[in-house]
Formats: sequence, C-alpha cells, structure tokens
Amino acid sequence: MSPTLILSCVLAYSALLFFVVWLTSRKADNESYFIGNRSSPWYIVAYGMIGASLSGVTFMSVPGWVGTTQFSYLMVVFGYLAGYSVIAAVLLPLYYRLKLTSIYSYLETRFGPTSYKTGAFYFILSRTIGASFRLYIVVNVLQTFVFDAWGVPFWLTVAVFILLILLYTYEGGVRTIVWTDTLQTTFMLASLVMTIVLISRQLNFSIGDVWEKVFHGPYSKIVVTDWTAKNHFLKHFLGGMFIAIAMTGLDQEMMQKNISVRTLKGSQTNMVTFSIVLVFINLLFLALGVLLYTYSSGMSIPPVVRTSDDLFPVIALGQLGTLSAVFFIIGLISAAYPSADGALTALTASFCIDILDIKRKGISEAEQKRLRYMVHIGFAFLLLLVIVIFRMINDDAVIGKLFTVASYTYGPLLGLYSFGLFSRFAVKDRLVPLICLLAPAACYFLNEYSVVWFNGYKFGFELLILNGLLTFAGLFSIREKVNSDLTRI
Repeated sequence: MSPTLILSCVLAYSALLFFVVWLTSRKADNESYFIGNRSSPWYIVAYGMIGASLSGVTFMSVPGWVGTTQFSYLMVVFGYLAGYSVIAAVLLPLYYRLKLTSIYSYLETRFGPTSYKTGAFYFILSRTIGASFRLYIVVNVLQTFVFDAWGVPFWLTVAVFILLILLYTYEGGVRTIVWTDTLQTTFMLASLVMTIVLISRQLNFSIGDVWEKVFHGPYSKIVVTDWTAKNHFLKHFLGGMFIAIAMTGLDQEMMQKNISVRTLKGSQTNMVTFSIVLVFINLLFLALGVLLYTYSSGMSIPPVVRTSDDLFPVIALGQLGTLSAVFFIIGLISAAYPSADGALTALTASFCIDILDIKRKGISEAEQKRLRYMVHIGFAFLLLLVIVIFRMINDDAVIGKLFTVASYTYGPLLGLYSFGLFSRFAVKDRLVPLICLLAPAACYFLNEYSVVWFNGYKFGFELLILNGLLTFAGLFSIREKVNSDLTRI
C-alpha cells in the first residue's frame, strides 16, 4: 500500500470525525465538557466504551501475543467480567449517591484533602503514561509505513496526530466523545471482522477450518498451570479482575463517561452489557492472531520484524492487498482516537477540578473555560513528549508494558478505595502520599528479585493486587480512631 493512499485514509476518516464533532459540540459548556450534562444514552456509552477500552494496543498487541502466550490472555478477559461486576455493584452506586464530577473527590470526603490530591495525581500519572503507550503504537505504524519514506521526523508525526485530537476535543469534551467513540468503535469492529474474512480467504479456509485452527490448533491453550509462569491461569484471572476495577472503575476517563448517563440503573446496564460484549471481541482479536501466525508460517514470512506488535501491520499492509491495508489503517486509527481523546479530556477535567479546584474557588464560567483550554493544550504537549521518549526505549510488546506500568500506578488507587470502602478507620491524611509512594517501590523490588527470593516465581498481572494490598496495609498502619459516620459514605 502506498504512503499516499494510507495518508488519504487517515485524512478521510479524520474529516468524518470532525463532522461528528461539529454536530455534537454546538452550545457546549463546562458541564457538557466534564460530565456530558448527565444526559448520555446508556447504550451509546456502552457501545462507545468498547473502542475506548480496546484501543490501538489491543488492535495490534493482542494478536501479536498469541505467538508466545497462545490463548492464555483469555483468562484475563474472564477476569474483566468479574471486575466489571464489582464496578457495577459497588463503585457506580457510590459515585451516583455522592453525585461526583471527579471520582477522586470521594477520597477527600473519606480521608481528607491530601488523600484526594494523591488519588488525582496517581490517575494523572497513570493516564498520561497509558495514553502515550496507546498512541505510540499507532503513530509508530504511520511513521514506519508513511512518513519515514517522506523523511518526516517522528516527533512531527506525533505532533500532527495530537493536534487533530486536540482540535476535536477542545470544545465538546465528554458530550462529544460519547458520540465519536461510537463512530470509532463501528469502524474498528468492521475492520477486525473484514481482516479475518480476508486472511481466511487467502488461506482458503472455510468457517469450519477457522474454527478448527483457532480452538484446536497449536495456539489454543487457555489454561497455564505452571505456578511460576507470568501467565498462570489464576494470576491472569485475578489480575484481569483487578485491572478492570482499577483501570476502569477507579479511572476518571472511563467513569466520566459512565456517570454521564442519567440514571444509576442505566449506567449499570451499560457496564454489564459492555463487559459481556468485550469477551467476544477479545476472542475475535485472539482468533485473528492465530490466523496471522498461520499465514506467516505458511508463506515463510518472518513473524516479527522488531516486536510482536509488528506482525499485524506487516501482513495487513504488505501481503494481503490494498483492501486489507485500507481496513487495517481505518481500524487502527479508529482504535487509537477513542483512547487518546478520552485521555486528553479526562486529564484536563481531573487537573482542573482536582488540582486547580476551579469548581470551588468562585471562578466565573468564562475564566473556567480559559483555564480549561490552557490545561488541555498543556497535556497535549506532555503526551507528545512522553511518546517521543517511549519510542527511544521501547523493546517489547506495548500491552505488556502498559499492564506493568498500571500495576505500579493504579495500585495506590486500589488500596485507597479499598480501605475507604471496607474499613471504618480514618487515616493520618498528611502521611498518605508517603504510603502511596512506598507501596509501589516495594512492589518494584519484589518484582525484580522474585525469581531469586521466591524459588523461581515470576509476577504477572497480580502485581497490581500486591500493590493494592501493600497500600491497604500502609493505610492501616497510619489509621486513626474508628469513625462511625464514615459507614454512610
């Protein structure tokens, strides 16, 4: 596929996206930016969250992982189901009862202002790094297959991409993103299905052949029983459960879409529906990975160029013809935009509300909007910087790095909310940042030396659980007298 055609696909898709933005962002105000005026239809939010949850990381990394971990990732997905059930049953009722705009303001009510700021800081850190990882994988493909040939530097490619996202999230915020996510999810799923169809035809596979190869072939192993392995089935299941709780239920980006639904029941219905559909979509991505590796083996194509993330683009753009390449590019940018636009909006909202406290300082609507614009642009520059740095150091599948970072940065949030919900203790608020720093540091050393210290044991996604437990224990160590009034929060 020629670089010109790839770029044409990107521009055409972006033009359609901006048209949707224009329709949805008219007469937008700060309330529509932060929480969509609490008027989003639950089914639109549920459908759009598919694209926001999967992102470009899932689009490329999950199929690539099949070569080394087979279908063991499916245990993580089953864990997601359990985690989303906890969100629907425990966290969403809390957020609606307190009528939160920022979910981290719960920590102020429960523990105090320092805990509140600490929770918001860890979200901002987590989302900045996570969004950068997700954007990197997409921009890197465009750089490799388009802009390198034209001599365009990587940083400029990133800057143009972020500028597009900045422009279409600048005004409408959550109200716009709910609808653009819907458009992007549609294109991403269409691309996934069509790629499976096209590669099956190249392999001359019938539906029965695909079923046999996916579920009874060499890549179909789901349950790993070696307790020292990172992808042991129980580690994956529990890790997936707590990843869902932390990266969705304790994440301002994901929750601001859910609490934009008018009623709690509608938001809960959205969460349950979304979680069930997500299982089947991840299964399709894993099936695609099987077909990609089967194709690369049969055609004597090197399965990986640099990392396993390269498998899908190398085959889709260079081996399956123009139609496959077009579907791949559209699917990729459809998967990338939802994770980037939501992150930029959520980072802006959290910094304005949680750090700058613009809602409680008597700042006028006009001044709030001016500050919001400045913060929005500031985070766009920050994402640009982190993406450029990440390209210099990346040497592994992005999804692996994403979950590793999440284990360190979301762990303190998991511990804070768990202690707040399942104990009646207050804490010494000023010491909370220290606890939330020591717990990830301890996890880092345990992870680094686990093979030596624990007889060959390797931490996987359960590192997030350990981080949360250490934070919980640390908070218990700085507890204060029981406060019976807190049982009502």
